[in-house]
Amino acid sequence: MERVRFGVIGYGQRGYGLLDMLLSMEDVDVTAVCDKYDDRAEGAMNRVVEKRNFKPFCTLNYKELLKRDDVDAVLIATDWEMHVEMAINAMKAKKAVAVEVSGAYCLQDCFDLVSTWETYRVPFMFMENCCYNREEMLVTEMVKRGMLGDIVYCSGSYAHDLRYEVTHGKENRHYRLRNYLNRNCDNYPTHELGPIAKILKINHGNRMVSLVSVASKSAGMEYYVEKNKDTMDKDLIGKKFAQGDVVNTIITCENGETILLRLDTSLPRSYSREFTVRGTKGMYEQSTNSFFFEGDKEYWVPADYAKDNLNNAEKYKDLLPDCWKGITQEQLDAGHGGMDYIEFRDFVDRLKANETMPIDVYDAASWMAVTCLSEESIKNGGAPQQIPDFTKGAYKNR
Repeated sequence: MERVRFGVIGYGQRGYGLLDMLLSMEDVDVTAVCDKYDDRAEGAMNRVVEKRNFKPFCTLNYKELLKRDDVDAVLIATDWEMHVEMAINAMKAKKAVAVEVSGAYCLQDCFDLVSTWETYRVPFMFMENCCYNREEMLVTEMVKRGMLGDIVYCSGSYAHDLRYEVTHGKENRHYRLRNYLNRNCDNYPTHELGPIAKILKINHGNRMVSLVSVASKSAGMEYYVEKNKDTMDKDLIGKKFAQGDVVNTIITCENGETILLRLDTSLPRSYSREFTVRGTKGMYEQSTNSFFFEGDKEYWVPADYAKDNLNNAEKYKDLLPDCWKGITQEQLDAGHGGMDYIEFRDFVDRLKANETMPIDVYDAASWMAVTCLSEESIKNGGAPQQIPDFTKGAYKNR
């Protein structure tokens, strides 16, 4: 395959950026676009015409897109609720699948996703872009080289003030609003979990065994609505949000490591993923982009540590993979500081070469399962939940 012909499903905020990025790739064509809203579908079609002087097939029904012979791969960038259904139908149509991240609504969805792939064996990739971020890839390489020793503990957060995005969901047709109104869970765990799972070799000799989740009370969204009620959707005034403001999830792994995940999106704060890796020889913390190794100067005052070690990870930039060493400004600007381009470049290159995808259906199922399991744990007062082995034992030798 010399060129990859994409059908893009979903032209909201995320789909808009990803469509532009695909159109920047010389060996990619966008031959079909779809959205359930007329204006968005037409906007996607017009964007392809503007960028490529080519009018793609345009539809409001994604199943029509899946029937087309001029579509090799499907990018799914729709609301969370539709990801599994669309991915399953795309695999049945024998299309390669690139599905944006989300959490699962029930375990059965995860099992169905896996069983469909095992039946059709089409290329499938869960597009967790944080696995391709510069810092995460550097730390992953250093872990592979043993520089942090035996990894014992990892943590991360999706810490992002989403109050405006959530409360303006009706006018912007954004799916987060209905989720925050009706669910209480870690609804978006994979940005922090994905890179950690790769470091801990989850589904490749190790697996996540169980989790417990607890949620704080829900106050942030309701306060924000009341404070801004003059410009707010009147239907939200006085509404109760189910989603706890801060959700903490602790995962235990078969090989003895633990993982702490935190969802923190309903209170005022700056953005952070707080990616942290602790091993017997040292640690990495993303908040200061710094390493601390055994034998380094001991610090009693956190401010002194931050001052002396801030950004010292740059000393190890030669260990970055080649995709980061040769990145251009245009690729950096393509989305999320370059990691979007590197991720999709990897998907396209592997698809053309008929190679195994690096974030596969078993990763997708196990990472997405955290959402519905956290919901069940919270509902039952932090009760432990068993995480299924979606590989049916194959993880031991994968």
